Amino acid sequence: MRILITGGTGLIGRALSANLAADGHDVIVLSRSPERAKGLPAGVRAERWDARTADGWAHLADGADAIVNLAGANLAGTSFFPGRWTAERKRIIRESRVRAGQAVVEAVKQAGTKPGVVIQASGIGYYGFTGDEPLDEDAPPGDDFLAQLAFQDWEPSTEAVEGMGVRRVIIRSGAVLDSQEGALPRLLLQYRLFVGGPIGGGRQWISWIHLPDEVAAIRFLIERHEASGPFSLTAPEPKTNAEFGRALGRVMGRPSIMPIPGFALRLALGEISSVVLEGQRVIPRRLLDLGFEFRFPVAEAALKDVLGKADS
Repeated sequence: MRILITGGTGLIGRALSANLAADGHDVIVLSRSPERAKGLPAGVRAERWDARTADGWAHLADGADAIVNLAGANLAGTSFFPGRWTAERKRIIRESRVRAGQAVVEAVKQAGTKPGVVIQASGIGYYGFTGDEPLDEDAPPGDDFLAQLAFQDWEPSTEAVEGMGVRRVIIRSGAVLDSQEGALPRLLLQYRLFVGGPIGGGRQWISWIHLPDEVAAIRFLIERHEASGPFSLTAPEPKTNAEFGRALGRVMGRPSIMPIPGFALRLALGEISSVVLEGQRVIPRRLLDLGFEFRFPVAEAALKDVLGKADS
């Protein structure tokens, strides 16, 4: 297969491109600075794009088996500690997603032979914050910033390809577990310092997925031609924050007893703190119904693997 990946230098994009290239597929990562796209896996090449138009790369979409659109500014910023969602930061987050989607649509429009599928990234923030209620793909969108971003801007950004006869899959990803990127490294630091514990009471849900399952699910959806529409990419057993912390503590051999008050996070981080303090209880019903099998359905086994402590 020939597969184009926007946002291919991020956590998911790098893992996906490496996995595909290892199986002999032709993988092209679109980057604003291909000459600086270091560390790409063997067999993966970078091509230039401006993240807002199809200029200079539209020909690559002609006859492609898939375009995986993962592009978009990082929700938490690029530093170790999350940045506040100022009005300017929200604008950047929104525009980066809309313009990347518009560029994909334009490339598909120009393609003589249309791509087989467009995989459009999104997030479980789509569902808003609903407490203990289990949520599947039929749940309505919420009304907070992340929900409206996904519902009004992010997911619709590539909707036009469906009118061109192209299959489109939306992947609403949960918290992707990795030891170097994402939210987990911040938790790991707390536990390494023996100050790990429940955050804001610990009753809020964490809908997580291990990176290998995220990659496997995307490949599964590329290859299953009957797959279309939204899919929640989360493990089938979400955990409350307190449960997840206890599992992490067991894996690391650390206590999980030092609570972090919610008001302190809200004071320090503002609106973005709601992602940690509220959360969603998401069930990947459509993925399971289609027959996808998780390699890491249980949090403790996933955390052991992340930390290199998987059972032999």
